[in-house]
Amino acid sequence: MTTQEMIILENFKKVLSSLTEKERSVIDRRIGLTGQKETLQEIGNSYGITRERVRQIEDVGIKKIGRIVRSTHLAKIQESGEKIIKLHAGLVVRDRLVTAIIEDLGIEGAVNDNIIDILLQADFTIQKSKPQLGTQTYFFSPEINKKLIDAIHKESIKILKKKGDIIENSTLYEMIKINLFAQFGKVDVELIDSVLDVFLDVVKGEEKYVWLKKWKILNPSTLKDKAIYVLKKKKEPMHFIEIANAITEHFMEPVKISTIHNELIRNNEFVLIGRGIYVLKEWGYKSGTVLDVIMEIFNKAKVPLSTEEITARVLKIRKVKTTTIYMNLQNKKYIERVGRNLYQLRNTK
Repeated sequence: MTTQEMIILENFKKVLSSLTEKERSVIDRRIGLTGQKETLQEIGNSYGITRERVRQIEDVGIKKIGRIVRSTHLAKIQESGEKIIKLHAGLVVRDRLVTAIIEDLGIEGAVNDNIIDILLQADFTIQKSKPQLGTQTYFFSPEINKKLIDAIHKESIKILKKKGDIIENSTLYEMIKINLFAQFGKVDVELIDSVLDVFLDVVKGEEKYVWLKKWKILNPSTLKDKAIYVLKKKKEPMHFIEIANAITEHFMEPVKISTIHNELIRNNEFVLIGRGIYVLKEWGYKSGTVLDVIMEIFNKAKVPLSTEEITARVLKIRKVKTTTIYMNLQNKKYIERVGRNLYQLRNTK
């Protein structure tokens, strides 16, 4: 145990000594200070009282700590917590806050996190959230509007569901700000970021992206899902070797090039647009040969097109040589030349 850790522990025990025996015992057992952490129900059973009564005893003890702690060395922990919460626009999830306080004060050693938790609960200038299914515990400033917290969460879900895909956090946060302005006025980006840490159905990854936890593609387990993931992240066509390397690098697992190639070939979510180059079908690409692509272009155009026009349109959706396009234009079974440099579909009726 480090010197700093010993000081924190000794000061905390001194603060506890100012409480009644039952208050001291309940808080000790709740945070596992001298033994195993216990639930409200477990403590209540040992005393022959309800879990609600145990909670009331704990709350009274914490309030007493709040009146004492400001005159002790432990006040620095509360002051650090207040500062960090302010930097995050008034809200921080519990684990992130505790870690930030430890870093801010340079606390070394395995200090009991729950001591910091109790000291934060005892701080009259901040509040702790009540347990709620699907959320992480968080501390917040009293001036934070709880309706705004729920609104940020609901708006993020609405936007993500509508897009149906991963979103860069900067884009999502700006959309939330705009959509909530009429009801709440200006909303800080820092607050939006902190609120999304609270809810377990929203995932923030790679310090840049946001998605819904239920989306399997963004928690990829199969090789196909991982290939889709890296393509979505790249947002442009990739050679199958490049895809294999990206999967290996991102997921830290080796992938055989032949295996990923076979996976890309047999799944219709992927479209081959050139020699070994793949895209996602959902990006608007269609499978088929270069001839199929040319015929589709003629069907949409409904007028003869020049070689240059055809080439430009094919190259937008296929990574092929211009000579390959020209060779396919010579297929007299499906295509006919109608001018010096004009082509159209042959009427096969």
